[in-house]
Amino acid sequence: MPDLSQDTPYADGKILKQVTDGVGVITFNNPGKRNAMSLEMWEGFGEALTALRDDEAVRVVILRGAGGKAFVSGADISQFEKVRHNAAASEEYARRSAAQRALLAEYPKPTIACIEGFCLGGGMQVAMLADVRIAAHGSQFGIPAAKLGIAYGYDGLKHLVSLVGPSWARLLMYTGMRIDAAEALRIGLVERLFPIDQLWGETMAIAQTISENAPLAIKAAKITIAQVLKDESARDMNAIKAIGTACMDSADFREGRQAFMEKRKPQFRGM
Repeated sequence: MPDLSQDTPYADGKILKQVTDGVGVITFNNPGKRNAMSLEMWEGFGEALTALRDDEAVRVVILRGAGGKAFVSGADISQFEKVRHNAAASEEYARRSAAQRALLAEYPKPTIACIEGFCLGGGMQVAMLADVRIAAHGSQFGIPAAKLGIAYGYDGLKHLVSLVGPSWARLLMYTGMRIDAAEALRIGLVERLFPIDQLWGETMAIAQTISENAPLAIKAAKITIAQVLKDESARDMNAIKAIGTACMDSADFREGRQAFMEKRKPQFRGM
């Protein structure tokens, strides 16, 4: 596991950022509340995402929770009386936190959610916005909106339906039930499942593999998959063509060909 003492703090230390060998790590560090997200944490999360986005040394970003009990257990309900006590206040809260979720949704670099413990409510939304979800045995997933009397947002439900389908989305939302990691893997909510003692090492191995691959090729895949998921009328085919051309004209493409012929590992530079 990463040494949290080496991290850059945001939101009074409740969001931490670290960079190691091309891999950026953001840690939700509020273990006393199972990493429940306050508004300040959402804004600190956005600051950490922006810093890693703008760091040319970073090629992939991992999101994780501190303490071993939760990824993110949801919103900090103790703030609700202050910042979400009625529709108007809730709309302002949603506006401010939505800006950070939009940043993650449109993130130009690959993102991985490394999930151990509770992944609930707003934590599910963060995890679903990541490109890949890797979980530990024993983790639990759910969206308790129906038990709190609140409406889960359109974007969150859109991602839930895209991952698990409408029927499972209805069951999860109508009941507010929690499912375990094995069920989450079976229905497509997570992609990989590991024992707790292997979770971090396996997540880092995947991240390092991504970081060693050609950044432009990965960017092309990310852009194209995002366009595939849109309605046909909304797809930006010019963006797909442009990134494809950039790949074929890149020094990395030449390096990949040359490394293959020389039977060596390629050294990609993202250009």
